[in-house]
Amino acid sequence: MPEQTNSVRYPQELREAVRIHTNQIEDACIDKDCIEDLRVYLTGPSQAALNTAANARARNAELLHVYIDVAPIAYNRGHYTADLTFFYRITGEALSGAVRPVPLDGLAVFSKRVVLYGGEIRAKVFSSSCNELIPEQLYRENLPVCTVEVVDPMVLSSAVREPGDCPAALPGAEIPQAVNTMFDAPLATESEGKRLYVTLGQFSTVRMEREAQLLIPAYDFAVPDRSCSDDPGTPDEPCDLFARVDFPTEVFYPRPERQEGKK
Repeated sequence: MPEQTNSVRYPQELREAVRIHTNQIEDACIDKDCIEDLRVYLTGPSQAALNTAANARARNAELLHVYIDVAPIAYNRGHYTADLTFFYRITGEALSGAVRPVPLDGLAVFSKRVVLYGGEIRAKVFSSSCNELIPEQLYRENLPVCTVEVVDPMVLSSAVREPGDCPAALPGAEIPQAVNTMFDAPLATESEGKRLYVTLGQFSTVRMEREAQLLIPAYDFAVPDRSCSDDPGTPDEPCDLFARVDFPTEVFYPRPERQEGKK
């Protein structure tokens, strides 16, 4: 008997079809974001070190949290906006002559909007897993669930700048308390000292899902086949470099390992 591969089976090879209750993907997209000149809000000690440093560089970016807000589009039934706010922990080092580099630690925030089809449903959904009655939510529209998958971004470049006309305070985003607690010291969001900026390269997938009862066979991973945005980006060198990096599909959709020796 020939060795089995991971290729899609023909219907006659299926042993059975099963009924499942799952989240059905209504729409999905993949994205490569080149996030330029993202302000890093350092902790108090890190900000003090940057103010006296000759230079600094960012070394690593870690995604801490993604806040997701879904809302229907009034003029396009069945479509929804997903406002995504990404919170990153940026680590690096401040350089001052021959003195040993001082570690830097801070927060960067990036927001974007994605429009996807989420379907429509008029039924009211109740579950024994949540029996609490919340009056203000009783008649809310049944929104689809937005799921975002992201790998930690690449640090493409970093720069230190003197205070300018840009506002020092964190614009338009409230930092979740759980994110604040991940830092050893309070963030210096109101500091007027030197500022650290980074350019990040990020891969992500976004999908809209609804609960559904399905009778299906499983074949393979459903990989999104279109980009969230047609924006080609800017011609700056870090983004040009990032544009040549292939989307890491295997990170989001790992293939099962072939078992050797089976006939």
